[in-house]
Amino acid sequence: MTTHSLHPKPRVAACALRVQLTDDKTRLMPAGTFHVPRGAAIGSGPWNLSAEHGQAIISLAAARSTDIAIDYEHQTLYAEKNGQPAPAAGWVDPRSLEWRDDGLYGAVAWTAAARAQIAEGPNGEPPAYRYLSPVFPYDANGVPLDLLHLALTNTPAIDEGAAQLAAARMAITHDVNDDDQEIDTVKREQLIKTLGLAAEATDEQIDTAIAALKAGDADAKALRQALGAKDDAQPAEAVAALKAASTTAAPDMSQYVPVEVYQETTQQLAALKANSNTAELDALIKGGLDDGRIPGQATADWLRAQGIAACKAHLDGAPSIAALKATQTQGKPPEGSETKGDGKLTETELAVCKSMDLTPEQYRAANPA
Repeated sequence: MTTHSLHPKPRVAACALRVQLTDDKTRLMPAGTFHVPRGAAIGSGPWNLSAEHGQAIISLAAARSTDIAIDYEHQTLYAEKNGQPAPAAGWVDPRSLEWRDDGLYGAVAWTAAARAQIAEGPNGEPPAYRYLSPVFPYDANGVPLDLLHLALTNTPAIDEGAAQLAAARMAITHDVNDDDQEIDTVKREQLIKTLGLAAEATDEQIDTAIAALKAGDADAKALRQALGAKDDAQPAEAVAALKAASTTAAPDMSQYVPVEVYQETTQQLAALKANSNTAELDALIKGGLDDGRIPGQATADWLRAQGIAACKAHLDGAPSIAALKATQTQGKPPEGSETKGDGKLTETELAVCKSMDLTPEQYRAANPA
């Protein structure tokens, strides 16, 4: 397992190369020994880039999933601190890197705005930007280890505060040897496991996971403050505070009614429904008696006992018997068709049985002679 070291003084630097527009590849880092240019903000050196170390950087770049950014004035490093955006001036295809005798070269795709600032004016006016400044981590011997990104600038070195951000990120992906100042050891595999990422997680995925942890910590802090919990309160304490707040909060009584009022209202609704059903059943039975679908009062009483559903079912299937409509008979069979003395049903009563799907015995039981 490869281990990596973090250091009190970040070993990340920037140098300067004269930049110009060209159809050929652009030199991104110089070969041999080089220093921070005079007049630069802050920096140190010397650094030494050999062909062998250049090839190592090329191999690392080939494994990248994103292009190498070129920004303005190293704003990529300062963005987290000053909150300003870091627009790109151009992009380097990491697979285009190649080693030449005088350094590391790559194909640059400049933005239109950057081209205007690099080029001289129509009358020979000087460009807005003269230098291309690569940012790279390096070991205790001053050997560059990788190419992080680049910047268009007129003061190529970067300060230690900004470099610290880059050093912290690069410490998990590069060996950095410093026996005198080593203060911690970070294992990339352990970091990925702790973050819950896949073993093949990229640097960008690691950065995203770390950012999510920071955001979650900020949310937890806001929750503790909202609940009045201490800043160092553990999650269980914060949950306890939330429960306490929920149990002490008084309910809004305007949203409730006394239970007696609720019960009274329910009973009234039930009574209204019952009265409505009774009135409807009475109307159905009266209509059935009037049009002959109910042959007599005994059948009407029987249907009333069965309920409104049974009454509706009977009336839907029963034919209207014209002989029972005559008002002078009051629903009784006309004279001459009374029940026979032997107890047998008349023709009219048999017709009723047939229409109601009743046996003569069932009809006689409901309508005694």
